[in-house]
Amino acid sequence: MPTGPAVPPGRPRLSVGFILAENFTLSAFSLFVDQLRLAADEGDLSRPINCQWTIMGSRPDPVRASCGVSVSRTSGFIDPKRFDYICVVGGILHAGKQVDDATMDYLRQAARAGVTLVGLCTGSFILARAGLMTGRRICVNWYHYQDFLNEFPHHHPVADRLFVVDGDRITCPGGGSVADLASYVVERSLGRAVAQKSRQIMVLEQARPGTAAQPHPPLADTIADERVRRALLLMEQHLADPLLIADIATRLQLSTRQLERLFQAVLGMRPAAFYRSLRLKYARWLLDNTERSVTDIALEAGFSDCAHFSRHFKALHGVTPSDIRLKGKPPMAGEDETAIAVAAGRFGMEMAGTRLFE
Repeated sequence: MPTGPAVPPGRPRLSVGFILAENFTLSAFSLFVDQLRLAADEGDLSRPINCQWTIMGSRPDPVRASCGVSVSRTSGFIDPKRFDYICVVGGILHAGKQVDDATMDYLRQAARAGVTLVGLCTGSFILARAGLMTGRRICVNWYHYQDFLNEFPHHHPVADRLFVVDGDRITCPGGGSVADLASYVVERSLGRAVAQKSRQIMVLEQARPGTAAQPHPPLADTIADERVRRALLLMEQHLADPLLIADIATRLQLSTRQLERLFQAVLGMRPAAFYRSLRLKYARWLLDNTERSVTDIALEAGFSDCAHFSRHFKALHGVTPSDIRLKGKPPMAGEDETAIAVAAGRFGMEMAGTRLFE
């Protein structure tokens, strides 16, 4: 495997190599590399003075992101000792092989050289497949928690934080948490002021620590039956435009009767009732935490009119949406925040990048 020259004495204080998997997540790559770009120079000039970045690949062909955008490498594999970090950017798990054998060999070479390896998004899967995460703490996205356990039953992943630093291995679940990890890396190498400057230009809020919680629906993680878990995820993804229970069953290759029986056995209620409770609890969170009108919230929670929404809301919460909005009533004691988190789900990630619940 070709390697480059030894580390030049005057190289930037922070040097990062990127390896992009097939169908990689573009946001994970761009959130990280853009903070490096802004940290590298004064203002927005993008000169690689304080830090540099290299996109490496075993082949000269551009790599296609999951969104369809292709990115070309800037170099073949070079001496891993030239980097402080090598980031593996993963993406779609089940769309074919993510990286080739030459890339796996290079990652093992980098590990032997003591370079810190970073798994972004499903990059943690790639590092684990290379045998480089044994005995390490691994942070994965809640959405892929069970996927990781299924493939690596002897590892111990966590899905309750934004990123995990375990010596010279760092793993990050992707999404907005990549911005927090990039800030951590920049601050670690170049100082807090430089990290703050990058975030401010990108209009990002204050960096969250790796121990901050992922905003995710934890209830789905506790469901052992894969079919029910998938049904819950479909419901959570379709709060504003509810699916018919028959459509959910079809997507899971089940009959409606089979899905009904599964929900009764696992959750003790029918899927339609559970689905409605998710939407109503999500509506309750919106009422308590936003200034949106009751009509807007009714539509956001998938109800066609306010009267229908208000009737079901009162049956579940004991008060009408208008009562809460007029009186500014605080959340009811004993409210099931787990269920609300399920209902809020990825909508929380798309909000201000902060936790839904403290």
